[in-house]
Amino acid sequence: MNLQVETRNLIAGRWIGTDRKVANVNPSDLSDVIGDHAQATRAQLDEAVDAAGRAQRVWWAAGIQKRHDVLMAIGTELMARAGEIGTLISREEGKPLAEGTGEVYRAGQFFTYFAAEALRQIGDTAQSTRPGIEIDVRREPVGVVAIISPWNFPVATPAWKIAPALAFGNAAIWKPASLTPASAAAMAEVIARQDIPEGLLSMLIGPGGEIGRAMVEHPGIDAISFTGSVPVGRGIAASAIAGMKKIQMEMGSKNPIIVMDDADMDLAVAHAAGAAFGASGQKCTAASRLIVHDAVHDQFVERLVDAAKALKVGHALEDGTQIGPVVSAGQLKANLAYVDAGQGEGAELLCGGTRLERATEGHYMAPAVFAGTTNDMRVNREEMFAPITCVMKAGSYDEALSVANDSDFGLTAGIMTRSLARASHFRANMRAGTLMVNLPTAGTDYHVPFGGMGASSYGPREQGQYAVEFYTTVKTAYVFAGDPD
Repeated sequence: MNLQVETRNLIAGRWIGTDRKVANVNPSDLSDVIGDHAQATRAQLDEAVDAAGRAQRVWWAAGIQKRHDVLMAIGTELMARAGEIGTLISREEGKPLAEGTGEVYRAGQFFTYFAAEALRQIGDTAQSTRPGIEIDVRREPVGVVAIISPWNFPVATPAWKIAPALAFGNAAIWKPASLTPASAAAMAEVIARQDIPEGLLSMLIGPGGEIGRAMVEHPGIDAISFTGSVPVGRGIAASAIAGMKKIQMEMGSKNPIIVMDDADMDLAVAHAAGAAFGASGQKCTAASRLIVHDAVHDQFVERLVDAAKALKVGHALEDGTQIGPVVSAGQLKANLAYVDAGQGEGAELLCGGTRLERATEGHYMAPAVFAGTTNDMRVNREEMFAPITCVMKAGSYDEALSVANDSDFGLTAGIMTRSLARASHFRANMRAGTLMVNLPTAGTDYHVPFGGMGASSYGPREQGQYAVEFYTTVKTAYVFAGDPD
């Protein structure tokens, strides 16, 4: 497959190229150049922000039925084209085709869900402490929202940001990741073809340190929704606070699964392997810490290693592929450095952790399992974003919970147990924003809130009805009704 695509930037309703371009290369086959993507300029950002401010006022005035209809049309088309756009995702990001297709379909569901939420804008009334005065409380759009999204879910993550932004009457300036520009442009094209004001959504591709920073600092931006790393998030937070902007950030993770001595071992191994190695470990919900009761430790580890070795690593578009390549040469280099770091700190590498050769040259890596690890090792403290998981032994539930909570992060966490008492205690005492009982840490629904604690999240939750907290502001109006006589 060598169909090449030039990815341009969507600026104020127009697709515009630039002289600066970067090649978009298939990580499954480095000889497959998908195309070039144009790098946006600061002047284009200024144009996009100006247009967004005008478009937002028109969009808000258009009313809730209009917003519902547009979002429903976007979602319906994305679901209908899930195979087409999903193939593009798999080609440029490296996830297996079934995952790429599923991601696009889920993105469509986000839009249809928030189409309904656009109609669910019911305010509050209150009695005043003073006679003759009525009080009306309602939500209004925050304004122009900057959206900065990652490469690992190039359609789904921006969808769960753009959909509520538009549903609640905002305009959006979107900076997708430079590693996955073509699939981002495909979704932007679906949105831009709708009957919306020019500039309601602009898409600008470019370096985070240049275009991303300029977006965060731009005086015409009212709010910022970001998904990415903790260091970048901290920089965004500092700039946003200086500019008095609203912020919502989803950042790093180090998700644990506790496997107790009463766990269903078939379920525990399957869920741990799926959560650790699915999407090549390139998920913020991946399980990279497995805390296993010593009574079942050896059995679990042996079966987990067998499961990891059995996974088929290959070209993302090939039938039967379970694990695709990692996204880039830089990511692969970082992954292999973590393998070296784990061994250097005394962890035992039981399988994987090596670069793989396949029929096409790509960034392939064998899923790795470390045993004999401790919670103070780098591989158990830092987010790796790699097909690497680390097993730790615990002598009791209390010890396992303590180890699980000993992290700067708190996005997702899971427990495998048949005990209702342990499961209930875990739900009450595990410090994470999303908890799983007898389920993998990866895999969440779109109609309920998503987010974490600690360094994993900052600001209001994403998804579901909770999204309204970030994308709107509250206005309270007092009205003197006068004397009826």
